[in-house]
Amino acid sequence: MQVLPVEGLPEVQPGDDLAGFISERFQLRSGDIVVLAQKVVSKAEGQVRDLRLVTVSEQARSLAAQIEGDPRIVQLILDESVRIVRQERILIVETKHGYVCANAGIDHSNVPGEDSVTLLPEDSDLSAERLRSQLRERSGAEVAVIVADTFGRAWRMGIENVALGVAGLPSLVDYRGQKDDFGQAMYATVIAVADELAASAELVMGKTARIPVAVVRGYTVEGPPGRGRDLIRPADLDLFR
Repeated sequence: MQVLPVEGLPEVQPGDDLAGFISERFQLRSGDIVVLAQKVVSKAEGQVRDLRLVTVSEQARSLAAQIEGDPRIVQLILDESVRIVRQERILIVETKHGYVCANAGIDHSNVPGEDSVTLLPEDSDLSAERLRSQLRERSGAEVAVIVADTFGRAWRMGIENVALGVAGLPSLVDYRGQKDDFGQAMYATVIAVADELAASAELVMGKTARIPVAVVRGYTVEGPPGRGRDLIRPADLDLFR
């Protein structure tokens, strides 16, 4: 298996043709898995906000004072969330997409301008499916697509890439009911392959190398195509919610 960078992409603007940028700079092959940083997808889809235009509520001002944050960003976090899970230094929220993450995925890094931030895509699965179709049209290759972002993890230090949007490959591989090498039946083994692929791509993409797209080549996984939302643990299976 190889993880290959797609280098030389320009600064992405709203309305830009991401699939065209990738196809012009990288020779895709059928079976490739294209992993894109959420941020370039959000930029292309216009999910960028100017903080100077944000109207701040009293709730946002109060929360911002508690966590010593920017009230404008706190307002955007509230706008993108359905509930606050925890407020301590940062806001851990459940977003309208169903993700439980810091600051609703709103980010200031790698965005030009002091007053600009990016939001998560409105529908990362739809973004992945759209990009997959566009890449097929431009390259002739049948590829899979993952839209990824870095999330923190409970019980573990550091952040890592996870899959927000998935198209053209399974999100999960279920080994339950199969037997291990010693004949023991597996009862709880479900592997989040889309997250693992997203994490592998991050090793090439980095945070400061200006490589927002990577291609995983030579990896195959059997099973029906999945979606990023398949990776969100339902509330009735969440022991900590």
